[in-house]
Amino acid sequence: MSTQKQQQQQQQQQQSDLPGLAARLKSLHQRGTPLLLTNVHDAGTAQLIARNPRTTALATASWAMAATQGVGDNDLTLAGNLAGIANVAAGLRNSGRAAEVPLSADLQDGYADPAETVRAAVKLGVVGANIEDVDNSVSPPRLRGVEEQVARLREVMRGAREAGVDGFVLNARTDVFGYGGTVEDVIERGKKWLEAGATSVFVWGVGKKSITKEEVELMVKELGMVSVQPGDIGVKGAREAGACRISVGPMLYRKSLEHVEQETLKLMDA
Repeated sequence: MSTQKQQQQQQQQQQSDLPGLAARLKSLHQRGTPLLLTNVHDAGTAQLIARNPRTTALATASWAMAATQGVGDNDLTLAGNLAGIANVAAGLRNSGRAAEVPLSADLQDGYADPAETVRAAVKLGVVGANIEDVDNSVSPPRLRGVEEQVARLREVMRGAREAGVDGFVLNARTDVFGYGGTVEDVIERGKKWLEAGATSVFVWGVGKKSITKEEVELMVKELGMVSVQPGDIGVKGAREAGACRISVGPMLYRKSLEHVEQETLKLMDA
């Protein structure tokens, strides 16, 4: 059987069991024993990481994906994002594990039509997504109001249901810390996100604030399902604080560029 035919069969099998993959992804979100995501951005990184038997799920990093396309994260269009996701999905199929490793995508703020965005992503094999509460279509980007964002998150879940994935795993992000917000603001928003259908609430410091272990513990106490980046507390600290999901974002992409630069200098200096 040709490689192309095998990949087509894998894609068909994956598409037929998207609800099962979504259920698997959701089951991996456990307080204190979190899902660890070493985010990917292209076919090569997806195939490499998916081949690791300890990898239980894949998630894209939009910042890294945008960088590989020569644009900033806020300038990554829906078309560009979907093209990047398609490449990641191909890498996952090439790993031979597409039927067992669920794929989550960073879909920014959901773009102009969150329901349609999710429907398009599901067609590529996506069963979960990060959706943020910042509107990047304006300059400077603005933090959306609570009710406005709740409506958009409900649209995300509607789009997923219409695409046949009722158990779509929504990792609903808030960037309120980047707009002078407090832990209390995170908790207020997070409760609304969960009521709108989110599996977990993703919070980070937006490059301005270092989230402490104590703050994560408080958010876990109030919200239950909290997703974080390792930050200053590290994977161990996030796990001990009760996080259900840990993702590294573009960290591995940045480290790979550092390695390329170092190896280039070695060759030039030889």
